[in-house]
Amino acid sequence: MKTAVEELSPTRVKLTVEVPFEELRPSLDAAYKKIAQQVRVPGFRPGKVPARIIEQRFGRAPVLEETLNDAVPKLYGKAVDEADVFPVSQPDIEVTKIEDGEQIEFTAEVDVRPNFEVPDYSDIEVTVDAATVTDEDVDKQLDALRQRFATLTGVDRPAARGDFVVMDLRAEIDGENIEEQQASEVSYEVGAGSVLQGLDDALEGMSAGEEKTFRTELVGGEHAGQEADVIITLKQVKEKVLPELDDEFAQLASEFDTLEELKESIRESVRRNKLVEQIVQAREKALDALLAKIDIPIPESALKAEIDARKHNLDHQIANSGLSREAFFRLYQTTEEERFAEFETTSARAIKAGFVLDKIAKAEELGVAEQELTNFVVRRAMQMGVQPNQLAQHMADNGELTLAMVEIVRDKAKTLVGDAAKVVDTEGNEVDLKAIYAEISAEEQAEAPASDSEQESEKE
Repeated sequence: MKTAVEELSPTRVKLTVEVPFEELRPSLDAAYKKIAQQVRVPGFRPGKVPARIIEQRFGRAPVLEETLNDAVPKLYGKAVDEADVFPVSQPDIEVTKIEDGEQIEFTAEVDVRPNFEVPDYSDIEVTVDAATVTDEDVDKQLDALRQRFATLTGVDRPAARGDFVVMDLRAEIDGENIEEQQASEVSYEVGAGSVLQGLDDALEGMSAGEEKTFRTELVGGEHAGQEADVIITLKQVKEKVLPELDDEFAQLASEFDTLEELKESIRESVRRNKLVEQIVQAREKALDALLAKIDIPIPESALKAEIDARKHNLDHQIANSGLSREAFFRLYQTTEEERFAEFETTSARAIKAGFVLDKIAKAEELGVAEQELTNFVVRRAMQMGVQPNQLAQHMADNGELTLAMVEIVRDKAKTLVGDAAKVVDTEGNEVDLKAIYAEISAEEQAEAPASDSEQESEKE
């Protein structure tokens, strides 16, 4: 097989592939077998029709067609490897010559990763947030913990922001009750920001036993987007009562006996989270600095595919939310136009980053160990709330394990870039990422025996 490469643009090439007919022999034999299974010839059992009979009865053309259908995709893959190009789209393939028994020729036009060199990234400097823990940081975590242990107490007064109410809701359009837009015993925090515009304003000042009507746009169901009268029947007003910050609360909310011990634990937890955030920021900012050094043209087909994938995922999110498109974007305080514009920017950056990280991974000969792939699947399963073996089977059945390995290798390449950078925090202190790795690793190892001990206790 002989392959010639013509560069049509920095992001598109044309491969011209010449193949001696002898190399088609496996596909030719497979074509005869496949056709023999499909045809019916008197005197021969299905699958046992000889090749010469097939050609006599049906001609050579269907055999060659089936041969090429099987062989060309494989030959294209081989040509790509020989030409050392990196396709980023489906190829446009055309068989240009068939000399039966001699050779075939086909062309393949395809978008490819452009040629570029990765510059030296050892001189990159980035600034990350400081890991200093303030009293405000600790108080914020304590307040979140108190919110989790808050109690609701019924009050005999009008509802105010921050109160919880229990209510019945129903909707009417032109005086006709909308069956699907009814809900009973709904619990809601006033001021939480409902997608049902006007609900918070209507609830403020209402007392238990009162009824109020307000006009708004429905956000879900068959009548989504239509104006309707929504009737609130308020049943209860409840006030959130937070527990006192004392030793008793520490014992209730944690394994500690005193509030000071709880605060110290929170302080250490916040510090660790900030150290991890420093690692994340260092890697992302170092990669951004490296990308800024390189001008890489982005193949239009790859950019369109990435944007379309993000739009598809967005449509899936909206469908699962049960909201109208307008209500969905209002909930996230954005617009469809803003989200699409964001896709343009983030998609281009993601493709460029992938090109660069893949090239670094190849240069550094980065690979994926079996345990690394297992750890990846376990973490992803925990995020999705499914069993790891179920996710692993799903990924294997849908060809997603290769994508997982690409993600792992790219993450390794990003780590190399981050580790090579000079990192300082916003207070001017130098940040030693390797020291952070060592500290976190030591903590994880210290926790592991305790976990093993707990498992043994459970077994006993």
